[in-house]
Amino acid sequence: MARHSGGRGWYGKVIGAALGVVLLATGASVWTAQAGDEGDSTPEATGPAKPGGDVKPVDATIAHASDAGKRGVNITIDDGPDPKWTPQMLDLLRQYDVKATFCMVGTQAQAHPDLVKKVVAAGHRLCDHSVSHNTAMDKDSQAYQSKQILDAERMITKASGGVRPMYYRAPGGAFTPYSRKLAASRGMRPLGWNVDSKDFERPGTDAIVSTVERELPGGPTVLFHDAGGDRTQTVEALRRLLPRLKQQGYSFGFPVR
Repeated sequence: MARHSGGRGWYGKVIGAALGVVLLATGASVWTAQAGDEGDSTPEATGPAKPGGDVKPVDATIAHASDAGKRGVNITIDDGPDPKWTPQMLDLLRQYDVKATFCMVGTQAQAHPDLVKKVVAAGHRLCDHSVSHNTAMDKDSQAYQSKQILDAERMITKASGGVRPMYYRAPGGAFTPYSRKLAASRGMRPLGWNVDSKDFERPGTDAIVSTVERELPGGPTVLFHDAGGDRTQTVEALRRLLPRLKQQGYSFGFPVR
């Protein structure tokens, strides 16, 4: 699983100004921090969330397999929800009767609860993708990792109207044994990927489609993005891939839990 480039700062460069307004309006503090600054590293949480709590723990190993079997495909979509791109992807998924897993950044879910609710209403699954998409969070303290994971869980759950995320995907694949165990104790299966579509780099629609078709025989979980920049190529790639993969005998499912 390759680590995406960009570190702490990429997300803030794209939507920092807009989210700054949101965070100030909610009384939140600065949303990224250096190691050791756990006290003000994330927006204020909506309530307590203790490891274990009232949820059923799940396997702490990183999931890749599909519940749709040997010819299964798991569509996973990271970094949103985004008011421009997420609705377009939801329309395509509905058109081709495909369910997906949306790995949401906590601040994005907090900013767009209407979209989180639409994702849930359409039968898709939610995934915790941390509060601030710090791809170097595995280098930070356990307290920082905990705050990133648990605050995002609360934000997504509140935005959804009470539906909890079923998975946790570390930004850039920056898992640690601690973060995996913590997520699993909250009922969120750590979620990896087999196919990185490289859509984040905007290599062109043809390149995205080619990458997915070439690498899919190696594993079912495919990584796309619905935020963090212009996702026109991703939308068009999905428009081609969803019917084509069905014609090739693939079935769409969810990552195993």
